[in-house]
Amino acid sequence: MSDVQPADFDTADYRSVLRRLTTLEEEAAVMRAEAVRWHDGRVQAADEAVRKADEALKAARLDAAEAQRTLESVDARAAGLWAEYVHKVGPVAERYGRTKPPAVIPRQRGEKDAIDYLEEVATKVKYTAPARPLTVGVKAMFAIFGLVGGIVGAVLFRVLRNNAHVPGVPAGTWRDALPVVALVVLLACPVLAVVGAKKVADRRGVGLDLSTVVTVLVTGLATAGLIVAAAGLGS
Repeated sequence: MSDVQPADFDTADYRSVLRRLTTLEEEAAVMRAEAVRWHDGRVQAADEAVRKADEALKAARLDAAEAQRTLESVDARAAGLWAEYVHKVGPVAERYGRTKPPAVIPRQRGEKDAIDYLEEVATKVKYTAPARPLTVGVKAMFAIFGLVGGIVGAVLFRVLRNNAHVPGVPAGTWRDALPVVALVVLLACPVLAVVGAKKVADRRGVGLDLSTVVTVLVTGLATAGLIVAAAGLGS
């Protein structure tokens, strides 16, 4: 490189100036090449950043669509489990509302996801506690159902029979059917006692077997029959 500076051009000879101009052209060419390389590198880096951003955006859209499908699937499964739970426990579930309760974030999430929690809920919903065995006290309680049913049936039987025979009322009226209705009521009350005993047994989680049903019916019919016989209304 020549040592000739622009201020020396007035006193420098022709060859020195020519060498200096040639050197400046070479330096300019090097700078232009470096600028082109820098520009191309920036463009390439920008293109790479845009490409990665497009890929990230595409992946985010796929993840969002997958998350939406998962959310809809989880909501549908939760609604189904809630309907199954309501059908199983009945009005008790209404304390939480008539519709599916809103989702909550568990306090200790750990590594579980929504599907794991749904499986736990499904297991609990499907679980049915084994019926407790019938004890002497429970059987006595069911016998009381039959006793009460028999008493009620006998009382209604007597009331209907008395209304069927009213002095001064001509025959051929609706009162002629009261004896039949009285007999039906007499037999129906022990059956209703069995229905009541069944509801109580379901609430207590106790199995109501055939022998217990027979006990309630026999107790009710025997009680009604004894009361009717004692009152002299059997005929």
